[in-house]
Amino acid sequence: MRVLWVKADKLLPVHSGGNIRTYHALRYLASHHELTFYSYYGGQPDDGYERELQQHLPGSVAVCTGKRELSRIAHGLDYLAHLTVPAPYAVSRFACFKVQDQLRTWFREQRFDVAVCDFLDAAVNFPGRLTTPSVLFQHNVESEIWRRHARTAANPAKKMMYQLEFRKMLRYEQVAVRKFHHVIAVSENDRALMTQWVGSDRVSVVPTGVDLGQYRPDPDGKEPGSVVSFVGAMDWEPNVDGVEYFCREIWPDIRAEVPEARLRIVGRNPDRRVQKRASDSVEVTGRVPSVVEHLRQSAVVVVPLRIGGGTRLKIYEAMATAKAVVSTTVGAEGLDVRHGRDIMLADDSKSFAHAVIMLLTDRELRRRYEKAAAETAAQYDWAAIGERFSGILRSVVEKRSSAENAVPVRTA
Repeated sequence: MRVLWVKADKLLPVHSGGNIRTYHALRYLASHHELTFYSYYGGQPDDGYERELQQHLPGSVAVCTGKRELSRIAHGLDYLAHLTVPAPYAVSRFACFKVQDQLRTWFREQRFDVAVCDFLDAAVNFPGRLTTPSVLFQHNVESEIWRRHARTAANPAKKMMYQLEFRKMLRYEQVAVRKFHHVIAVSENDRALMTQWVGSDRVSVVPTGVDLGQYRPDPDGKEPGSVVSFVGAMDWEPNVDGVEYFCREIWPDIRAEVPEARLRIVGRNPDRRVQKRASDSVEVTGRVPSVVEHLRQSAVVVVPLRIGGGTRLKIYEAMATAKAVVSTTVGAEGLDVRHGRDIMLADDSKSFAHAVIMLLTDRELRRRYEKAAAETAAQYDWAAIGERFSGILRSVVEKRSSAENAVPVRTA
């Protein structure tokens, strides 16, 4: 099977949840099919990135669009300039004539058996008429994230902006989901949202996986101190909101009961709002060489998200290292976890703090959750996830081929 995979922005280094999910799917497809990974990115040409990409995924096509990186002020001005554009800003800024021309040529030449559009960022450059069977890979339902932003924003100006982007994104996302021949979601919750717009037979679920070779319990079995960790990209707004919420409304209650507790915020590019949370009891690490080591040093991993969509890889990664996890329902949305068995779920600050306190102070309770967490994560190795993804692509190709070869029945 000849597979074309199109993605906006660089894939490497593999840090964000979306890139991790994409990378493992690509590696599986490359070992079983004829894969062409088409990666386009802005800024200056990056020979180092393109060489490394060839090492990981031979035969990849990398294109620098030349779009310059914008400063914070320029980004704001660019957003204002796009206010009257019907497409949401988060998508329209990825439009590129060079990419559009290349995709049109490939589709016209029927170069591939199936094309994968890696999320809405890339959808803006796909042809209007999809003559090659095409699959939209939705890492989350983007309009749902904007809806939650609008619901939780306290700043009136931000709330208005989020509401505008939500309406634009909802219209755009509905059109995109209907346009593609098939959609792959990462959770049943996301599938339920999208099947309001398109037939249920056109949306499949490929769950989130975890690299069980990398994320393993501490082989030395060292007992962690009273370290509570939050792991994730610290320039992603849902994570920033989650950190602020946790530090403001939950952490003081935990410290009152467990004075020796320490919070560690682990993740690249910490926003200034995150950096301001650093204190005697709160460490902001920034980018770290190994997330695994920080997980192993944690007694409890927290996911206090109020905004988001898709699924959080960080939860399965923490569970694979045999760590007790406390999350909001939104944070654990779409994952095969169960409150009271392998995770604690809490949606108000007092309940969340109480759950963390119990796990910090009751070693036997924490051990039960750690054991159950590791058992759950063991079911989701990336190889099994890649096989499922491949099977869906094959079925899309077969379905389109059968439809094209069907002979119309003549009626009297």
